[in-house]
Amino acid sequence: MKAPAPPSRSLADLRDLTPARVGLGRSGASLPTDALLSFTMDHARARDAVHAPFDVAGITAGLTGLGLGPVEVSSQARSRRDYLRRPDLGRVLDPASVRSLKERAIAACRCAIVIGDGLSPTAVNVHAVELLRSLVPRLGADQIEVGAVIVASGARVALGDEIGDVVGARMLVMLIGERPGLSAPDSLGAYLTFAPRIGLTDAERNCVSNIHGAGLSYQEAAFRISWLVREGLARQITGVALKDESGGGSSQNALPGCDKSAT
Repeated sequence: MKAPAPPSRSLADLRDLTPARVGLGRSGASLPTDALLSFTMDHARARDAVHAPFDVAGITAGLTGLGLGPVEVSSQARSRRDYLRRPDLGRVLDPASVRSLKERAIAACRCAIVIGDGLSPTAVNVHAVELLRSLVPRLGADQIEVGAVIVASGARVALGDEIGDVVGARMLVMLIGERPGLSAPDSLGAYLTFAPRIGLTDAERNCVSNIHGAGLSYQEAAFRISWLVREGLARQITGVALKDESGGGSSQNALPGCDKSAT
């Protein structure tokens, strides 16, 4: 007796499984008008996300409402133009910010959180405070107090290394806007670094990415981040040596050259 033939699948079935552009069809030698207009719109949204203003005041107000007293700092990138053309400037604090952090004499802490604009300020404006609304109670349940919260303008991922070193954080959680894609212009990433200091590479971080409405939910992201923070502190490691075994889904370990990062 022959086994029943597997059901036939169509391009429509594939399109239901992925936001990728597949089976768009054609009109002569070109794309159909609807597909072309959709692509153009998504490309425009991605560009707008890169150049969107960073809502420092709104984020600061939201953090204050959560009982977190944020400190504002800036990188050496003085404009968005500088930020995009000179990635190195976004990895270093400006002198005034270094002085401000030192003068505040923030006590050394087990965990500090940095919120940076990155390559999609839109993502940070929309998701950062709401993610922390889920994350901070989870950290508290593990008896991990957030000792410092910093809002950083013109930030690349590595800016968190210098900030964490200055404030004496054992674990640094960096929330930052990821490079906008055509299907997700507002994707937030979380980068975790144990014993942050200048000169670290992405191999020494963990990354939980794709936090947005059609991606990882705040609750699931908070679950993964809190697990990595707890285990990273206990084992005194992050990066390729620390695998995400939280059971929250596929591993999100940061590797050198992480595709969507603002490094």
